[in-house]
Amino acid sequence: MTMPREAVTVTRTVVSPVESLAEALASERHLIDELIAIMRRQRGAIGEDDLQAVDDSVFATHRVLVTLNEARRRRRSLNTLLGQAEDLNIHALDDALGGRMTAALRAARDELHDAARALSREVALNRRVLREALACGDAYARTLTGAEPTNVYTRAPAGETRGTAALVDRRI
Repeated sequence: MTMPREAVTVTRTVVSPVESLAEALASERHLIDELIAIMRRQRGAIGEDDLQAVDDSVFATHRVLVTLNEARRRRRSLNTLLGQAEDLNIHALDDALGGRMTAALRAARDELHDAARALSREVALNRRVLREALACGDAYARTLTGAEPTNVYTRAPAGETRGTAALVDRRI
């Protein structure tokens, strides 16, 4: 006795390099959005003095940056597949692709650009918050210990070689 076989329909989807490039740009944008979320969580952790969460955010940032590097490598490969320079700037896509430029690719490019600008703002804000947190922590520690406030980023007065002043160049 033979069992009837089920018919399996196989469809093959061919994605054009232009569509693949749009997907790659969208993937990069998603990763940048993830970095933005990490930056915001990091700021919150700093505000709450949650050192473990700050540390976790550093590792999360590293993980996403590694993945973002892989996504950029994919985009460079797609640029080459399209007959363009590997390091083609996303703003040059219109000129480089001409009539092959699609609305979806244009939208993905613009969204990636906007996300990158937003990430840049978030990173700048986190730098400022971290600097202020470090300065406040230093001032607090000096207050507790009764130490004199100093600015470690200035040069020691002429002739002063106390401590590490003679060993460390404090100029920025």
